Amino acid sequence: MLSRVANSIYWLGRYLERAENYARFIDVNFNLMLDLPGDLEEQWEPLVMATGDDALFRSKHAAFTKKEVIHFLAFDTDNPNSLISSVTFARENARIIRENLTKETWEKLNETYHFVKRGADKKEWMKEDPRGFFENVKCQILLLYGLADNTVARTEGWYFRQLGQFLERADKTARILDVKYHILLPSTDEVGTPLDFLHWMALLKSVTAFNTYRRLYGNIDPAGVVEFLVLNKYFPRSVFYCLKEAESCLKKITGSNGSGYTNSSEKAIGELRSKLEYDDVAEIIQGGLHEYLEHLLIKTNFISDRINENFFQIKDTFANQISVQG
Repeated sequence: MLSRVANSIYWLGRYLERAENYARFIDVNFNLMLDLPGDLEEQWEPLVMATGDDALFRSKHAAFTKKEVIHFLAFDTDNPNSLISSVTFARENARIIRENLTKETWEKLNETYHFVKRGADKKEWMKEDPRGFFENVKCQILLLYGLADNTVARTEGWYFRQLGQFLERADKTARILDVKYHILLPSTDEVGTPLDFLHWMALLKSVTAFNTYRRLYGNIDPAGVVEFLVLNKYFPRSVFYCLKEAESCLKKITGSNGSGYTNSSEKAIGELRSKLEYDDVAEIIQGGLHEYLEHLLIKTNFISDRINENFFQIKDTFANQISVQG
């Protein structure tokens, strides 16, 4: 496969996953704000911090109000990581390699792009309740995943898209856990209260994990949440699961079939996956969750750089592809 084609397919996977994550984060945070007591200040700043774009936001806005945050994260074309930017970049990458996509996949992606553009034209961020829009975006992207699952052959292109999707998902799970655990965590006086429960529920819902967590762990416990979202071997949005799947995709692409590694990206992702496989949640929390997650994000970005170096660096066809936020 040509590196320019692989590059576009890889970034198609990343941008679609980024857009779906942003739509879900905004939807969940909006629901949390409705459930919080009326005398509490709305907490929109952590949502921007979770994306890593707080510096850009502060350069454009004076306060983290609901409308300004929703506009910035969803509809601001000056924000290269916003929902509308991500969907636009996904569509452009898909257009470049359209002959590698099925007709159904292209049509659904094109439909999603125009739906988001109409949302911007209708100023969805100004509405009192924009949840319907973000729910629709989530469903359309998930439908895209379903179409791909059932219509795309498992060749190199498939594995490059999956590789981008799982690396993006690991990054976003680590980011939202880091920010919500440390900023939205209530004071010690509120531990065990309904307010405490609301915050932990919002964190789990941010990664579509609430119902699965309750079935496996029962009561919400900070250590249990960290273990579930970072180390769980079976939940599709845990950091470990995403890295394991991304590593599997890399091996399919290179044909190494589990026998060592053939390039620096395989080596880096294998080392990180192996570390997580034997990490213990008690040791993670004791050593500092923020430091642990920060290290995870640095390593994930390093893996992304090595993938670019190994597969895409010589032929970058879509100018200024947006790298993972540092």
